[in-house]
Amino acid sequence: MNFLNEIAGRYPGALSLAAGAPYEGFYDVEDVHRCLRRFCEHLRADRGYSEEQVRRTLLQYGRTKGIVHDLIARHLSVDEGMDADPESIVVTVGFQEGLFLTLRTLRRDARDVLLAVTPAYVGATGAARLLDMPVHPVAGGPGGVDTDDLVRHIRAARGAGLRPRACYLVPDFANPSGVRIPLDLRHELLDIARREDILLLEDNPYGLFPLKGERLPTLKALDTARSVVYLGSLSKTVFPGTRVGYVMADQLVADGAGGSVRLADHLARVKSMITVNTSPLAQAVVGGRLLEHGCSLERANAREAVFYRRGLERLSDGLARRFPAPCPVTWNAPDGGFFVVVSVPFEVTDALLERSAREHRVLWTPLHPFYDSPGPMRQLRLSCSALPPDGIDEALDRFAVFVRARAAEDGIRW
Repeated sequence: MNFLNEIAGRYPGALSLAAGAPYEGFYDVEDVHRCLRRFCEHLRADRGYSEEQVRRTLLQYGRTKGIVHDLIARHLSVDEGMDADPESIVVTVGFQEGLFLTLRTLRRDARDVLLAVTPAYVGATGAARLLDMPVHPVAGGPGGVDTDDLVRHIRAARGAGLRPRACYLVPDFANPSGVRIPLDLRHELLDIARREDILLLEDNPYGLFPLKGERLPTLKALDTARSVVYLGSLSKTVFPGTRVGYVMADQLVADGAGGSVRLADHLARVKSMITVNTSPLAQAVVGGRLLEHGCSLERANAREAVFYRRGLERLSDGLARRFPAPCPVTWNAPDGGFFVVVSVPFEVTDALLERSAREHRVLWTPLHPFYDSPGPMRQLRLSCSALPPDGIDEALDRFAVFVRARAAEDGIRW
């Protein structure tokens, strides 16, 4: 991620099909002030706070679990059909802290390992390695996860004296593959989690952006055995700059005194030693945005959902026009989200990305980091989220020139 940011900084004239960031054209600084005012009104009118209490809520350190946990619980109920106890929610500094807290809480000693469906988001596998928690890759495939391979990895790890604590996965339009796990496999995953006594860490940043309007229930919404820890992010659906995410962890675990507490309480203890709390001002902006739409992020992002759907269609259709069959360049067809994986007839390296930025002024993302591959692969990821429609067209023109030029160096023409 740092490398991509550095390349973008060195070549500011390059159009980015690499960034998975949301489109900035929908943002305005006044939105921040309006959302902040709406949350303050909520504190006064709905919670009965005095001006002194409003000031303290926004400007002091605040509660470690967060001050908008109840509004997030309402969002999960309205948009995802979850019966979420607000006390099972910890508001975090983005998704990344939420995952880090979860893994740190689950890791007890060197025997603990994380399973991750590959290709896997590099921020997830990177967080595990920062905690000295080995990551065992589970095959993805057309359905998003190979459940037989998952069971094999669980049992092989235990046979080696290890403790597979959880499996990280993105069921909806995963980064980078764009694949969505079908409903029958979601039920099968929950059955495996119950049977094998393992947690599923569900990351869901793209679920509100299906290509054809049909949304599937999250794993957590289907979870009747508390087998799923749900990791949420407001970066794609509110503002990335707020850096607000959350973890919904309603599992009951031992408290060390013969009783039990929520897993969320353990996460909060760890958080109190790392960031103390998530910025109340940032939470207030998020809270105001939720309140403006009855705590429905689906309603709040109706315009954005149309934009990203059209962007994904434009990206896929644009590839088809520029690389008509028969052609050695192919790509997948995601059902939603931001990403398309492209296969090319040459090795994709970090150095090649820099060359693309320098000579052709277009950015994309190599795929090998998502597999933690020791060497280059012949795949890359394109994103539709950060550019307007005409920007996608121009970026694809540059990308097509780059691909043909690089392939021609190996004598490949079409």
